Amino acid sequence: MLIRSSLRKKITLGYYGIASLIVGLSLFSLIDLHVIEQKIRAGERISEFFDISLEIRRFEKNFFLYHQLADYEENAAYVGQAKRVLQEDAEGFRTLAGSARFTKLVAALTDYSQLMERYARTHLSDPIQALMLEQRIRTTGKELVTIAEQIARQERTMLQHWLDGHGTRLMIFVAGLTFLVILLGHLLSRRVVRPLKHMEENMEAVANGKLRKLDIQSSDGEIISLTNAFNHVLQELELRQKHLVRTEKLASLGTLLSGVAHELNNPLSNISTSCQILLEELHEPDMDFKRELLTQIDDQTQRARAIVHSLLNFARDRESAKRPIALGPLIAETLQFIKGQVPTRVRIATDIPSDIVLVADEQRLQQAFLNLVVNAVEATEGAGVVTITAVRNGAAVTPGMHLVTPGECEHAAETVDIRIHDNGHGIPASVLPRIFDPFFTTKEIGKGSGLGLSIVHEIIEEHGGCIAVESEPGQGTTFFIRLPVGQTDSFAQYTEAIAGNAQ
Repeated sequence: MLIRSSLRKKITLGYYGIASLIVGLSLFSLIDLHVIEQKIRAGERISEFFDISLEIRRFEKNFFLYHQLADYEENAAYVGQAKRVLQEDAEGFRTLAGSARFTKLVAALTDYSQLMERYARTHLSDPIQALMLEQRIRTTGKELVTIAEQIARQERTMLQHWLDGHGTRLMIFVAGLTFLVILLGHLLSRRVVRPLKHMEENMEAVANGKLRKLDIQSSDGEIISLTNAFNHVLQELELRQKHLVRTEKLASLGTLLSGVAHELNNPLSNISTSCQILLEELHEPDMDFKRELLTQIDDQTQRARAIVHSLLNFARDRESAKRPIALGPLIAETLQFIKGQVPTRVRIATDIPSDIVLVADEQRLQQAFLNLVVNAVEATEGAGVVTITAVRNGAAVTPGMHLVTPGECEHAAETVDIRIHDNGHGIPASVLPRIFDPFFTTKEIGKGSGLGLSIVHEIIEEHGGCIAVESEPGQGTTFFIRLPVGQTDSFAQYTEAIAGNAQ
């Protein structure tokens, strides 16, 4: 069974690792302090022995001077105490002083004890022997004190070295612990923070429209679950967005029907009139006149067919496909759709060079222009002028224009600048930053879904362009669109696009 890793396990292991390092440092300190404590206790015993040896010498001198039995007894008691100290901590003395010096110390203490016993027995009866014993006692006692002092000094030196070493070892261990904690933190950062950072970057890319789904290379259960959940949300949002776009498109179709009905009425009326005349003149021998009527019927039929074909192309659901499209005929066809809706006091003026060809999705781009032109016509409130212009390689966006895309709208490739201007009521400055937000509208309830400009923005971005708006209340509104021209496969394809769209 495959065991999946998780962020929780990694963080838990990280905490356990840090806790283990801290416990290790604590145990090291405790062990080292315990050793130091033992050495201090051993030093206390050595210091005790040295102090006892000094007391032995003090009562020795008193006994030599005053010959009082009490001084001898005190001397003997301290000698016995010194022997007990050596016996009880013989291993410590032997470790510190060495076996040879320890043996010498024990022998000196034994000789001293025996010499003092002999001196105590003979110092009154044999003064000459007592004087000789006194000299030997002094020599042995001095040797005893000297050895004890050397051992005590050596013990203090070793204890100082050990304390210094303890500080150094502690610093090394703390430095090692710090390094391991930093290393562990770095590993946790790589194992925990990096997937989260990668996910953040992917989410930002999705928000900017650069990615359609998250693709996180991680084996952590939480990251995988979060990625799957987020991708599911993205799929649902994309599905709902498609439904909303379709709804908006249906609304646009409803707007077009009145204009298309008006446009179809003219050719159908001409066809009907020509047919009636033809029926009346059916028995007349004038074939040229009949041929002229039939030609008119055919022309008007083709005209109606072209109108219906354009409407079907706009309404048909199909996969996005970009091809060379002449901008002028595309705008003209779009205006033809809404001709019946434009009030008589609203004039639409266009200035589009005939040689401008874009590589674009005709249906999507036409939907964007349709929304913008309809909005411009509505903004004039029944009287005014809507101007549509296009130029190649326009300048950067004018300062002060509200851009949806941050920064200046610039492209390394050749571009086309399209401006749609109306002299209507304009847009308030407080509303301007939000006009491209989905579902935002200033129209009355039931007269707008708030999706039109949002879809326009999406379509322009799909084509690698950008859109900006400049407006002044009472002075009208200008929508600025910059689109890359794109590359046609051949000059023939370029001329074919111009000729085909012009028909």
